[in-house]
Amino acid sequence: MGAKSGWSVLLGAAFLMATSAIGPGFLTQTTVFTQQLAASFGFVILISIILDIGVQMNVWRIIAVSEKRAQDIANLVLPGLGGLIAILIIIGGLAFNIGNVGGAGLGMNVLFGVSVETGALISGAIAVAVFLVKEAGKLMDRFAQIMGGVMILLTLYVAITSSPPVGEAIAKTFMPDKVDILAIVTLVGGTVGGYITFAGGHRLLDAGIRGKQAIPQVTRSAVSGITIASIMRIFLFLAALGVVSQGLTLDESNPPASVFQLAAGDIGYKLFGIVMFAAAITSVIGAAYTSVSFIRTFHPKIEQYENWIIIAFIIISTLVLVTIGQPVKVLVLVGALNGLILPITLSTMLVAAYKKNIVGDYKHPLWLAIFGGFVVVLMAILSVYTIMQSLPKLF
Repeated sequence: MGAKSGWSVLLGAAFLMATSAIGPGFLTQTTVFTQQLAASFGFVILISIILDIGVQMNVWRIIAVSEKRAQDIANLVLPGLGGLIAILIIIGGLAFNIGNVGGAGLGMNVLFGVSVETGALISGAIAVAVFLVKEAGKLMDRFAQIMGGVMILLTLYVAITSSPPVGEAIAKTFMPDKVDILAIVTLVGGTVGGYITFAGGHRLLDAGIRGKQAIPQVTRSAVSGITIASIMRIFLFLAALGVVSQGLTLDESNPPASVFQLAAGDIGYKLFGIVMFAAAITSVIGAAYTSVSFIRTFHPKIEQYENWIIIAFIIISTLVLVTIGQPVKVLVLVGALNGLILPITLSTMLVAAYKKNIVGDYKHPLWLAIFGGFVVVLMAILSVYTIMQSLPKLF
């Protein structure tokens, strides 16, 4: 693999992870938390970035060194665990993909005036088309890079037009007025929770970047993925902060759209349509690809027909959205369960890092293991708390 194609794969994996994280929920959460915490939300972003990098560096390293996908590693740690994780990932991926397809439909609605359902059908067809191409992996990488770039540049433009108090944002990032633990958990879960943790790691494995010799490349790609997602988060935070600090009120039914509109007028509203579509369509592709990668090794037929199973995954998500709509109660429950997937998968990876039958003579850095253990304990406690808070909403 040449240096150019090697870097292209690393960047592709980074953008796949980042754009999988940047979905409709990402846009809404960032805007709502900025409205609640103002400049102090910068501190939440900073802490979540540090935790995210710790998670990704642990997980991607162990996948690369073991040269196995997460479900196969889990089955070697404890027989049957890989199957359980795969089921959790697929249920979560499918539920979130219904929301992602809806987000893409909303983006189409803003841009072209078509109904959200029609927009969802068109978006589903575009996502399916990516996996009908022979070199689907390369097209997926390129698509994620282009859409990711478009989102970041347009959000930067809106951030500049909203004239945020940058000095205050920097100061409160390190000296916040208040700390919201739930916001930190939501951001970490949304950036590296569920299937997202493995999107880039599994993509690198598919592209042949594996083994101890690949650790520097894998680390670079993991940090790049978090950096890309974080740049988007920071620009959106600044855009929302600029609007909120002017005393303007956001529309509760669609907070991110009102940020774009209040900052840049009708043009801003159209830009929101592009950003929402780009964020949602890349999340549809990332969720489908990664979810199916969790059952790929369970049977040779799944590997043989992988692209067709991914296409079926996208079609089911689209049809559920068009016929039933977004099942809010299901999404609330799955969102809470998604937070629990991270402690389970990360703790499994940390155990695997010290099993010779999985990683051979590889020595996992102690500081990374300690950091990973801290994230496991923190996210487990806070996820259980979140689930207890969510249950009354369901019944």
